[in-house]
Amino acid sequence: MRDPLRIVFMGTPDFAVESLKALIDNDYTIVGVITAPDKPAGRGRQLQESAVKQFAMTKGLTVLQPTNLKDENFIQELKSLQANLQIVVAFRMLPQVVWQMPKYGTFNLHASLLPNYRGAAPIHWAIINGETSTGVTTFFIDDKIDTGAIILQKETRIGPEETVGSLHDKLMHLGSALVLKTVKRIADGEVSTKIQPQTDDLKTAYKLNKENCKIEWDTSLEQVYNKIRGLNPFPSAWCYLKNGDELLTIKLFAIEKVETPHDLKPGTIQIKDHSLFVAVKDGFINVLELQLPGKRKMDTKSLLNGFQFEANAKLL
Repeated sequence: MRDPLRIVFMGTPDFAVESLKALIDNDYTIVGVITAPDKPAGRGRQLQESAVKQFAMTKGLTVLQPTNLKDENFIQELKSLQANLQIVVAFRMLPQVVWQMPKYGTFNLHASLLPNYRGAAPIHWAIINGETSTGVTTFFIDDKIDTGAIILQKETRIGPEETVGSLHDKLMHLGSALVLKTVKRIADGEVSTKIQPQTDDLKTAYKLNKENCKIEWDTSLEQVYNKIRGLNPFPSAWCYLKNGDELLTIKLFAIEKVETPHDLKPGTIQIKDHSLFVAVKDGFINVLELQLPGKRKMDTKSLLNGFQFEANAKLL
């Protein structure tokens, strides 16, 4: 007879809340929630609680917010919860002393079909790289990042106009269902795993930074289109707008691709019929929504009503 599950849940953003909610709604015992410390945010730099903390507090759950996961006081607090299973969704890398603690192990939900797209930004990179499918994976954590034995996977299609925002939400719901299925198998003692294959051609979900979020207008229409939608709405693709003597940093959001041959230089702007088209190698990007520095996000028609593009304006 297996012991009833006593679960510690670890997570931080909205993506993780859906899985925690599903566990509670299905009457699993959550003995503790581990999440990131409160951080200053916004113009007032007021302390902001994580989405997981906010939700956990409404359910009266015990919340721990360690700054150091190896801290002896935290380790003792974690042990005192007497969990026999730990579930990790969008948290951070755990030290061995933590992931080895519970009797039934520690498993993680990852937003890709492992072993591809290990790393910090799997949802973004799947779209940026032009994938037509992705999915979610549960796996037991080991001493490396996203390399542990796979428990379950579920695949889903990436639509041709999918953004990281819409795919994030799709995988969030798909993932919470997979977490429940995984927990049931563990509770029933019916878990089987498979070792991740080791190949040299794996795709990686590198951490996003300012440099790899910049739009390169001299690449193909498909590459530019995928990059912008793969970063819409967060953290957003950006580029420079050279407008006369000004050099502005702008962000691009909603776009359409237009497959029309031309002989314009990449980054050249064409404005017609209240629309803004940007030339790339084999067509145009029709910019539907963008943001100027210090301004709110706006649709192109609204921008053109109040912003003057110089004759030589281009995107760099």
